[in-house]
Amino acid sequence: MNLDRKVMICFNEPTRYYNNYLGKEISEGTENIDLSESEFLKQIDNIKKVLSKQFISVETLAVNNDIRYAIKKITNYSPDVILNFVESIEGVSNLESFIAGVFDLMAVPYTGNNPICLGNCLIKSRTKQILNSHGIKTPRYFIAKLNHYPTPKELLLRYPAILKLVREDASIGISEFSVVNNHNNLKERLNYLFSSYNQDVIIEEYIEGRELNVAILGDRILPISEIRFDGLPEELPKIITYEAKWSPTSVYYKHTTPKCPAVLDKKLKNKIEQMALDAYKALECRDYARIDIRLSQKNIPYVIEVNPNPDISPDSGFVRSAATAGIDYEELLFILTNRALQRMPYDTQAAI
Repeated sequence: MNLDRKVMICFNEPTRYYNNYLGKEISEGTENIDLSESEFLKQIDNIKKVLSKQFISVETLAVNNDIRYAIKKITNYSPDVILNFVESIEGVSNLESFIAGVFDLMAVPYTGNNPICLGNCLIKSRTKQILNSHGIKTPRYFIAKLNHYPTPKELLLRYPAILKLVREDASIGISEFSVVNNHNNLKERLNYLFSSYNQDVIIEEYIEGRELNVAILGDRILPISEIRFDGLPEELPKIITYEAKWSPTSVYYKHTTPKCPAVLDKKLKNKIEQMALDAYKALECRDYARIDIRLSQKNIPYVIEVNPNPDISPDSGFVRSAATAGIDYEELLFILTNRALQRMPYDTQAAI
């Protein structure tokens, strides 16, 4: 036990920001759920118990928009390290990176990625620009600014296409209607997203093929996981919707099954791992991240998302990949905590 080390677990206080997280109209029998923030709450007590086996003092802090209160609590407790599980403030994902900045200013080491990485990965257009500048293949895309409906000449993309919110994660706003096959469908989808979420939308060429998750811990690539869609009705696009992640009674949840390790030939596996590691480095990730990759019908890999500080609930994909590598949940928490403890706090004087 580290008698001289104090740990603080920081997480976002759950709140409801959107009226509808599903990415489609709510019909009878459809769960209008918001578990993208609240589900992790169930794990906080367990994480505290696990860390208490190694550290003499472990406290928790739910962070909301009263930042003065949070700063006061952190200052009074004076932790040696913060486990940073803050993904938004009052439901605003854009503020995730700001909290990491507060920890930097307070010179408290914390787990996971720094503010620049978190901000760049949240804004999908910026992620694309950085990946493309490093020669990392991503689907072709167009950014539709709020309430702007691009013409076919502006768009210059092939159908089918998939539409996502530019500044959201956890599959918020993604449903079976997110994949469109013509310009009229695209305009209808844009209209729904603009009116429901009031933000820009990224339109991507849809890569129809296998979906792979590459978890990276430090500089170690963990076993690749594949998301299988076996049994999903043919008329539904094979994508990770909000319901697939958060609604156990939905068709998507029931037919979205992880397989780890994924079955890949050695040459293709090496190519995917190298692409994921290149993306990890290009976005300057640290500690842990999950790179989501789609394979085309010709087995060409495309990076579709870079996820710093991914979900590490016991049943999450990242934890599953770690377990396949022989790293159990408790060990994973200790690895992340000790990586942060070994890191020097941000030196504000050196940065001036």
